[in-house]
Amino acid sequence: MSFTHLDERGHARMVDVTEKQPTVRSATATGVVRCPPHVVAALRDGAVPKGDVLAVARIAGIAGAKRTAELLPLAHVIGVHGAAVDLTVGDHGVDVTATVRTADRTGVEMEALTAVAVAGLAVVDMVKGLDKSVELTDVRLVAKTGGKSGDWRRSDGSAVVGSGTG
Repeated sequence: MSFTHLDERGHARMVDVTEKQPTVRSATATGVVRCPPHVVAALRDGAVPKGDVLAVARIAGIAGAKRTAELLPLAHVIGVHGAAVDLTVGDHGVDVTATVRTADRTGVEMEALTAVAVAGLAVVDMVKGLDKSVELTDVRLVAKTGGKSGDWRRSDGSAVVGSGTG
């Protein structure tokens, strides 16, 4: 078996994508910040002491997508040409969905996952003063398009996680 991120001596390396042609690619990831009912109520009422939780989380997620290569040592620096982070408050907490797009030589799956993780962590940071039990869960890729491997969608058909309604 050969490993794409190891050289002939077994040392970590970044895969060389120089010869690959840029193509349009996208990836969508989701996650959930589970919150107890009183935190959900504060989110719905706009009563979280730190301010507009969803606005802060949305911007944090977009910034996270753009900085993925700084956080993951073997990820390529790519142009994030579009990033959307959507947050929906449900009875269980906050559903986070991020879609990232590019026209580059490698995909944006890690950028979408990073956007969800950072947006979710921003929610946790904003509400942890109300309850320390909040948790970020179920961060996962749900779809990707483009590139050599083509299109993919999670087989369970999920696009948004969670069980509540906004």
